[in-house]
Amino acid sequence: MQGMLEVRTRVKTDGIWQEAVTYRSIAPTRSAVLVCDVWDTHWCRTAAERCAELAVLIDELAREARRAGAQIIHSPSGTLDYYRESPQRRRMENVTLVEPLQLLELPDPELPIDDSDGGCDTGECEVHRPWTRQHPAVEIDGGDVISDDGTEVYSFLRGREIETLFFTGVHVNMCVLDRPFGIKQMTKWGVQCVLVRDLTDAMYNPRRPPYVSHDEGTRLVVEYIERHWCPTTTSGRLIGLMRVMTDA
Repeated sequence: MQGMLEVRTRVKTDGIWQEAVTYRSIAPTRSAVLVCDVWDTHWCRTAAERCAELAVLIDELAREARRAGAQIIHSPSGTLDYYRESPQRRRMENVTLVEPLQLLELPDPELPIDDSDGGCDTGECEVHRPWTRQHPAVEIDGGDVISDDGTEVYSFLRGREIETLFFTGVHVNMCVLDRPFGIKQMTKWGVQCVLVRDLTDAMYNPRRPPYVSHDEGTRLVVEYIERHWCPTTTSGRLIGLMRVMTDA
């Protein structure tokens, strides 16, 4: 069973980027929600605080998507040793690997924000790797899978005939875009990606160009993704669709 989901993209008309709203046919049983790098903590204090808030909301979406028959993929990069004995990790380790048919040649424009300083907005945090697992607020259910390997994720999607991959998590200008399982790689491999724009956050320091607020920096990156990589939607619209499909 399929439902229509409102998504947002950007189109260029007479040299001006304009918002465009369209609708996509989505089948929950042929959809997956990927949770990107929602770690238990972060080297940047404010990033960790925002991530903890997002984790609760991401878990709500994951629960509704799961009930509707969608697959949940947990991708807490660099922490897979913590999960090495779990059935969710073993399920991905045993997936039959699939060679991507082609790698699409796509332009990769420069980001609209300067994150070259690491993006910490406190000016006082030291860069290190304190994370050990995914944030515990995001439940890992028995039918979920765990991977931070792009080929594993791609092979799993193809093996399950999953058509749409919804991205949640952090950080939208870094990991969500650039991980081996991220939007850029999956889009180049022909996967239909959609960013859930209110369940993500940027790593951006307002003291760097373009000298805007943190929230505005996140918004600019979301618009960049809508222009160049994939459409976006909101968790409210996606949860609403999943509920309708569950109750149908």
